[in-house]
Amino acid sequence: MADLLQRVAANGDVEAFRALFEAYAPRVKSYMLRQGADPATAEELAQETLLAVWRKAALYSDEKGSATTWIFTIARNLRIDRLRKEVVWQPLPENNDEQPSPDPAPDEELSERERGERVRAMLAELPPDQAAVVTLAFVEGLSHGQIAARLGLPLGTVKSRMRLAYQKIRDALEDLR
Repeated sequence: MADLLQRVAANGDVEAFRALFEAYAPRVKSYMLRQGADPATAEELAQETLLAVWRKAALYSDEKGSATTWIFTIARNLRIDRLRKEVVWQPLPENNDEQPSPDPAPDEELSERERGERVRAMLAELPPDQAAVVTLAFVEGLSHGQIAARLGLPLGTVKSRMRLAYQKIRDALEDLR
Protein backbone atom coordinates (compact mmCIF):
# COMPACT_ATOMS: atom_id res chain seq x y z
CA MET A 1 0.00 0.00 0.00
CA ALA A 2 2.88 2.35 0.71
CA ASP A 3 4.10 1.77 -2.86
CA LEU A 4 0.67 2.69 -4.21
CA LEU A 5 0.69 5.89 -2.19
CA GLN A 6 4.16 6.75 -3.48
CA ARG A 7 3.03 6.20 -7.08
CA VAL A 8 0.03 8.48 -6.51
CA ALA A 9 2.30 11.11 -4.93
CA ALA A 10 5.01 10.89 -7.61
CA ASN A 11 2.98 11.09 -10.79
CA GLY A 12 -0.75 11.01 -9.94
CA ASP A 13 -1.04 7.34 -10.94
CA VAL A 14 -4.78 6.76 -11.42
CA GLU A 15 -4.48 2.97 -11.38
CA ALA A 16 -2.60 3.07 -8.07
CA PHE A 17 -5.27 5.35 -6.62
CA ARG A 18 -8.01 3.03 -7.90
CA ALA A 19 -6.36 0.14 -6.07
CA LEU A 20 -6.15 2.24 -2.88
CA PHE A 21 -9.77 3.29 -3.26
CA GLU A 22 -11.00 -0.27 -3.75
CA ALA A 23 -9.00 -1.48 -0.78
CA TYR A 24 -9.81 1.32 1.67
CA ALA A 25 -13.18 2.86 0.78
CA PRO A 26 -15.23 -0.06 2.18
CA ARG A 27 -13.02 -0.29 5.27
CA VAL A 28 -13.24 3.44 5.99
CA LYS A 29 -17.02 3.36 5.47
CA SER A 30 -17.30 0.43 7.89
CA TYR A 31 -15.16 2.31 10.41
CA MET A 32 -17.44 5.36 10.12
CA LEU A 33 -20.53 3.21 10.66
CA ARG A 34 -18.96 1.74 13.80
CA GLN A 35 -18.30 5.29 14.99
CA GLY A 36 -22.02 6.05 14.80
CA ALA A 37 -22.34 7.72 11.40
CA ASP A 38 -25.45 6.99 9.36
CA PRO A 39 -24.84 5.13 6.06
CA ALA A 40 -25.00 8.25 3.86
CA THR A 41 -22.58 10.17 6.07
CA ALA A 42 -20.27 7.15 6.32
CA GLU A 43 -20.18 6.92 2.51
CA GLU A 44 -19.53 10.64 2.21
CA LEU A 45 -16.73 10.58 4.78
CA ALA A 46 -15.12 7.57 3.09
CA GLN A 47 -15.06 9.47 -0.20
CA GLU A 48 -13.71 12.61 1.49
CA THR A 49 -11.00 10.51 3.14
CA LEU A 50 -9.83 9.02 -0.13
CA LEU A 51 -10.02 12.39 -1.86
CA ALA A 52 -7.72 13.72 0.87
CA VAL A 53 -5.42 10.74 0.27
CA TRP A 54 -5.27 11.66 -3.44
CA ARG A 55 -4.47 15.30 -2.66
CA LYS A 56 -2.06 14.68 0.23
CA ALA A 57 -0.29 11.53 -0.94
CA ALA A 58 3.00 13.44 -1.10
CA LEU A 59 2.78 14.06 2.65
CA TYR A 60 2.83 10.34 3.46
CA SER A 61 6.03 8.96 4.93
CA ASP A 62 6.39 5.25 5.57
CA GLU A 63 8.94 6.07 8.28
CA LYS A 64 6.17 7.60 10.44
CA GLY A 65 3.72 4.71 10.14
CA SER A 66 1.88 2.39 7.83
CA ALA A 67 -0.32 3.53 4.98
CA THR A 68 -3.35 2.09 6.76
CA THR A 69 -2.63 4.11 9.90
CA TRP A 70 -2.16 7.27 7.84
CA ILE A 71 -5.42 6.78 5.92
CA PHE A 72 -7.44 5.99 9.05
CA THR A 73 -5.95 9.01 10.81
CA ILE A 74 -7.25 11.16 7.97
CA ALA A 75 -10.66 9.45 8.29
CA ARG A 76 -10.78 9.98 12.05
CA ASN A 77 -9.88 13.66 11.70
CA LEU A 78 -12.54 14.19 9.03
CA ARG A 79 -15.12 12.54 11.32
CA ILE A 80 -14.13 14.83 14.19
CA ASP A 81 -14.36 17.88 11.91
CA ARG A 82 -17.83 16.77 10.78
CA LEU A 83 -19.00 16.33 14.37
CA ARG A 84 -17.79 19.80 15.27
CA LYS A 85 -19.73 21.33 12.39
CA GLU A 86 -22.99 19.56 13.19
CA VAL A 87 -25.64 21.75 14.75
CA VAL A 88 -26.24 20.65 18.31
CA TRP A 89 -28.57 23.47 19.32
CA GLN A 90 -31.97 23.61 17.74
CA PRO A 91 -34.11 26.63 18.62
CA LEU A 92 -37.63 25.90 19.75
CA PRO A 93 -40.38 26.73 17.29
CA GLU A 94 -42.13 30.03 17.84
CA ASN A 95 -45.25 30.10 20.01
CA ASN A 96 -43.90 27.28 22.10
CA ASP A 97 -45.69 27.83 25.39
CA GLU A 98 -44.31 24.82 27.23
CA GLN A 99 -42.88 25.63 30.62
CA PRO A 100 -40.52 23.50 32.68
CA SER A 101 -42.11 21.62 35.52
CA PRO A 102 -42.10 23.55 38.81
CA ASP A 103 -41.57 20.23 40.62
CA PRO A 104 -38.01 19.57 41.77
CA ALA A 105 -36.07 17.00 39.80
CA PRO A 106 -36.12 13.52 41.37
CA ASP A 107 -32.38 13.58 42.07
CA GLU A 108 -32.67 16.99 43.74
CA GLU A 109 -35.60 15.75 45.82
CA LEU A 110 -33.67 12.69 46.97
CA SER A 111 -30.59 14.76 47.71
CA GLU A 112 -32.63 17.24 49.76
CA ARG A 113 -34.31 14.43 51.70
CA GLU A 114 -30.93 12.81 52.49
CA ARG A 115 -29.51 16.18 53.54
CA GLY A 116 -32.50 16.74 55.87
CA GLU A 117 -32.06 13.31 57.43
CA ARG A 118 -28.38 13.98 58.09
CA VAL A 119 -29.12 17.38 59.63
CA ARG A 120 -31.82 15.88 61.90
CA ALA A 121 -29.45 13.09 62.95
CA MET A 122 -26.75 15.64 63.73
CA LEU A 123 -29.19 17.74 65.76
CA ALA A 124 -30.09 14.65 67.79
CA GLU A 125 -26.40 14.19 68.64
CA LEU A 126 -26.00 17.74 69.99
CA PRO A 127 -26.13 18.29 73.74
CA PRO A 128 -29.73 19.20 74.71
CA ASP A 129 -28.89 22.82 75.60
CA GLN A 130 -27.30 23.42 72.16
CA ALA A 131 -30.06 21.55 70.31
CA ALA A 132 -32.68 23.71 72.05
CA VAL A 133 -31.17 27.02 70.89
CA VAL A 134 -30.70 25.76 67.32
CA THR A 135 -34.27 24.43 67.19
CA LEU A 136 -35.71 27.68 68.54
CA ALA A 137 -33.67 29.70 66.05
CA PHE A 138 -34.34 27.66 62.92
CA VAL A 139 -37.62 25.86 63.53
CA GLU A 140 -39.46 28.60 65.38
CA GLY A 141 -37.52 31.47 63.79
CA LEU A 142 -36.68 33.24 67.07
CA SER A 143 -33.88 35.76 67.38
CA HIS A 144 -31.08 35.28 69.88
CA GLY A 145 -32.71 37.82 72.22
CA GLN A 146 -36.07 36.03 72.03
CA ILE A 147 -34.38 32.67 72.73
CA ALA A 148 -32.61 34.17 75.76
CA ALA A 149 -35.91 35.52 77.09
CA ARG A 150 -37.79 32.24 76.51
CA LEU A 151 -35.11 30.07 78.13
CA GLY A 152 -34.28 32.58 80.85
CA LEU A 153 -30.62 32.64 79.85
CA PRO A 154 -28.16 35.49 79.34
CA LEU A 155 -27.80 36.53 75.67
CA GLY A 156 -24.09 35.65 75.73
CA THR A 157 -24.91 32.08 76.82
CA VAL A 158 -27.38 31.69 73.94
CA LYS A 159 -24.82 33.00 71.46
CA SER A 160 -22.11 30.76 72.89
CA ARG A 161 -24.30 27.65 72.67
CA MET A 162 -25.32 28.61 69.14
CA ARG A 163 -21.68 29.04 68.10
CA LEU A 164 -20.69 25.66 69.60
CA ALA A 165 -23.65 23.95 67.90
CA TYR A 166 -22.84 25.57 64.53
CA GLN A 167 -19.25 24.39 64.76
CA LYS A 168 -20.27 20.80 65.51
CA ILE A 169 -22.87 20.82 62.73
CA ARG A 170 -20.45 22.40 60.27
CA ASP A 171 -17.75 19.83 61.04
CA ALA A 172 -20.14 16.89 60.77
CA LEU A 173 -21.85 18.06 57.59
CA GLU A 174 -18.87 19.62 55.81
CA ASP A 175 -19.32 17.42 52.71
CA LEU A 176 -22.79 18.90 52.07
CA ARG A 177 -21.40 22.30 51.12
